[in-house]
Formats: sequence, structure tokens, C-alpha cells
Amino acid sequence: MTEHLLKILIVGDGNVGKSSFVHRYVSGQFNKTYKMTVGVDFSVKLLHWSDKEKVRLQLWDIAGQERFISMTRIYYKGALGCVVMFDVTSSSSFSSCRHWKEDLDNKAMLPNGDSIPCILVANKCDLAHRAVSADTIDKFSKAHGFITWMETSVKDNKNVGEAMRMLVQEILSVQSSMDPIHRPEVRVYPHPDSEFNRSPGGERGCC
Repeated sequence: MTEHLLKILIVGDGNVGKSSFVHRYVSGQFNKTYKMTVGVDFSVKLLHWSDKEKVRLQLWDIAGQERFISMTRIYYKGALGCVVMFDVTSSSSFSSCRHWKEDLDNKAMLPNGDSIPCILVANKCDLAHRAVSADTIDKFSKAHGFITWMETSVKDNKNVGEAMRMLVQEILSVQSSMDPIHRPEVRVYPHPDSEFNRSPGGERGCC
């Protein structure tokens, strides 16, 4: 049995639902009340990918305000993929995705120099009001090098697992195509056997 260890970042502005997304994906639960993330939260999920493969994910939930300080380079180190999230009812959170992607492209590169695979997630699609059209999202996703984009609703558990599976599939595909000398060594950090962890420096939050 082969086990892949993948560090994945979850980034985006505050209040777009990043921590709710991680909590839903890892535990299958939705909680309406969350406290704001401070710094970064860390979670782990084990996937039985196939009869011969397991995938252990390190999910790094980065607080929304972290893009404006220099700590992101430390948080991004060793990442192999990323979820860039916005709220479909907030045009400002969508506009910020360009800055998040630029920050990632500058600081989170694969050993061969390529950008890490990123999926664009349009969260809160269960809400009636939409500030960004599907056509606008699609054009933005293609123009900025995302592998694809997907609408999600953490509340309704819509496309949460599907979005993560698509990202993991792309990461594994990229890894398998890389020269062995360029394949990064990925290590699991605190409490690798637990399915859900809270970082010492942060609280579970919605942003």
C-alpha cells in the first residue's frame, strides 16, 4: 500500500467559509457558529484513494488577513496544492482571489519551478443573491491558471468532497509526471493519526 502525503492550502478573504469548508470535509459536520481564525489552523484527512493507494492530506486553513503580512511564505512552504475560495455574494472577496493567486504563484512553487495546482471555489451558492456570474468566474479561472472552478455550499454539503477530489487528482497527476529528483518530500506534522486538529496558535473559524 502506497501512502501519499499532500499539504494543501485553503486561502481566501475572511468570512468566505474556509474553516466551515475544512470542517465539513474532514468531519462531515456543519456548524453555524465559528470564531475567526487567527494565523493558521491545521487539519488532517486520510483518503483511501484506491486498492493500492492512500492519500493523507494536511489541510492548512490560512486566516483571511494573512495575505497582508509576510507570514504567508512560511505557511506556504512545502504546499502541493491550494483551494482559493470566495463568497459568490461578495464581489470584493472574488476580486481578492487575483491577489491570493499572485501571492501563491510568487511564494508556493513546486521543486521544478511550476506553480502549484489551484482550484477556485465559489462558496455559498445556496444563497439567492449572487454578486458574480458563472461566466465571469469561468473567464477569471482560465485567465489565472486555475485547474478549474466549482460552486460549493458548505451548508448544503454541495461539491465539497468533489472539489477536493478534483484537486487531489490533479496533484497526484502532476507528482507522477515529475522527474523523481524533483518530487518533494512531504512530511506530516503534529498528530498525524488524528482526523481533525486545531493548531496551537489559532481558533477554529469561518475565515
